[in-house]
Amino acid sequence: MLEAPLEQLSQPAFLQRAAVQSGTNLQSYFERILNDPSWLLLGLNGLDDPIQQLVSQPTSLLSLNGNTPLTSVTSTYAGPAVSDPFRFPDSPGTDGQLFYQTEAVVTPVVFFDRDCARLTGNIWRPRNAQGKLPGIVINNGSVQAHEPAYWWAAQALVRAGYQVMTYDPRGQGRSDFLTPAGGTGTNINPSVFWLGLVDAIDFFRSSPSRVAPNNQRCSLAYRTETTAFNPEYAALDLERLGLAGHSLGAIGVSVVQGYGATGADPWPGQLDNANPVDVIVAWDGLLRPQGGLIGGAFQGGGVGSILNTIGVTDPLFRLAIERGLPNFGIRVPAMSQGSDYGVIVSPFLTPPDPEQRLKLGFDAWSAAGMPVYDLTLRGSTHFDWSLILGLPATSWCAKVVNDHCEGGWGMPTARYYTVAWFDRWLKKPTELGFSSADEKLTALDGEFGRDRMSFRYRSAFSFKRRSGEKAACNDIRAACLVSKN
Repeated sequence: MLEAPLEQLSQPAFLQRAAVQSGTNLQSYFERILNDPSWLLLGLNGLDDPIQQLVSQPTSLLSLNGNTPLTSVTSTYAGPAVSDPFRFPDSPGTDGQLFYQTEAVVTPVVFFDRDCARLTGNIWRPRNAQGKLPGIVINNGSVQAHEPAYWWAAQALVRAGYQVMTYDPRGQGRSDFLTPAGGTGTNINPSVFWLGLVDAIDFFRSSPSRVAPNNQRCSLAYRTETTAFNPEYAALDLERLGLAGHSLGAIGVSVVQGYGATGADPWPGQLDNANPVDVIVAWDGLLRPQGGLIGGAFQGGGVGSILNTIGVTDPLFRLAIERGLPNFGIRVPAMSQGSDYGVIVSPFLTPPDPEQRLKLGFDAWSAAGMPVYDLTLRGSTHFDWSLILGLPATSWCAKVVNDHCEGGWGMPTARYYTVAWFDRWLKKPTELGFSSADEKLTALDGEFGRDRMSFRYRSAFSFKRRSGEKAACNDIRAACLVSKN
């Protein structure tokens, strides 16, 4: 669990690159403020008639965004928030300059959420892709998590043939800390991880004929030039959409996939009449419905159980989530990736319930007859999915070779299963990953197989292969045979 910080401290090449990239990121942060002071300071919104606007919409005259390097914690992308310093466009190496110059087209975007907070992000696509691509939206975790912490997944998915959207939710990273009316985000208002995710989905699926729904309504609030629609709309297949999310973002994708299910709240998006999500991956981890939505078989306790498991004890945060969750059901295939140690990293004094993880989501998805895959990574912590310098995690940069991190334990395993699960449900026969997804998910003796699984918590899966045969295992780490009937 301490492998990652020890590796970072012991490698001069890593520390040097982190320091250089941290300085570059600080410079870009302050350049943005100089070019558009509304990202930091209170000020007029630039209207031709501000007095008339003040009368008709009092909250729009001032940009009460609360954006500072302190309030948003990771807004500078500097210091510990530099994440993997080799994954930025100005870094040398295969994940840096070579990736952005030869493998991908990455376009920065700024768009509004439903309450007119400005959200910043990037649209990623393979540089030489042909035809329409399946799409993935990545939903950050809360507090410390920011967009670059998940570029390991964005790059892997681009290489696997996906168009990807990464962004900072309201209150985090480089997005607005507050709305023009003073609305909050991040842990204070956890709804930004499901309703804000829906807004991000709307933007991702926008085009010249279906512009981002909040831009025109919210544009009076700031001078900032925003993006009217997804700049890569022409390469996106609107019939294939996956979501990945970490921590509170994993709760968010669990909720969002379930809008519109029987007995659930309707889809709250503005561009689509029905829920467009086809599959999800929940990084620590999947949340079951809170009751009544699948025949009443799984009543209550879901969110409290998952917060207990990952070690979230703050009572106000827990209350905000438990009271704020909408009604959602089970609609799509789901993968849950869980950590051995959670947020509070401490030795196990007594063995935990080995079924505890499966009760959080796997059992509910299985009872609903929906494909599900649930794994707990051996020795991992809650921070194995959000690459923040110094936080306890298993290895994710075992050695630096040619300006590139190689090796690792938790993150490479998470990457392997994330791509394989999306390939299983989103790829077409002629596309990369279509024919290999089933084998990757059931190769229990491979590099990322049973040895990577926790011996404290059971890992399991139940889904159909492309052939129609069932693949099921109730304990991946044990010597179980993969069922084919």
